[in-house]
Amino acid sequence: MPRSLSVLPLQVEPLSREAFAPFGEVIEASDAVTRFTINAGNTERYHDLANIEPGADGRAIVSIFRGQPRALPFRVEMMERHPLASQAFIPMSGKPYLVVVAPAGEVPTAAQLRVFLARGDQGVNYATGVWHHPLLALGDVCDFLVIDRAGPGHNCDEIRLDCAGLIDSADASI
Repeated sequence: MPRSLSVLPLQVEPLSREAFAPFGEVIEASDAVTRFTINAGNTERYHDLANIEPGADGRAIVSIFRGQPRALPFRVEMMERHPLASQAFIPMSGKPYLVVVAPAGEVPTAAQLRVFLARGDQGVNYATGVWHHPLLALGDVCDFLVIDRAGPGHNCDEIRLDCAGLIDSADASI
């Protein structure tokens, strides 16, 4: 018989560079990053937006993940991390999505979870070892360009939380 988890309500906060800094980088075109004009003045380059870490003996790979929409309220019952490298998600569908993270290190508790509402023009780069929930697309099927690691070694740990976190639909105003 499946174990019944207690549930802790989670607050959803807007995704910002400052708030997300303990977990990695926000990938977005903003005035806060280095930018300059290229291609004879036709293109604005927002430069060096994330520290992609392929880890020892790894190589960076590019994939597309197609996320099915999640219904709210949503119970966060598991988390994952990549102990050998970073993992970047850049939305391609222009739709908002949720980002659930916890600090790198020991298995997190529901009280340590942070939930961010990302706009459709913001990506995230999870730093090596940061706990995060798999894709949480909202409303529609969403495609994400993903930059992560291929190479030797085990690079995905998944855990079940002792207490679930609950994301309420009222908190995730989309």
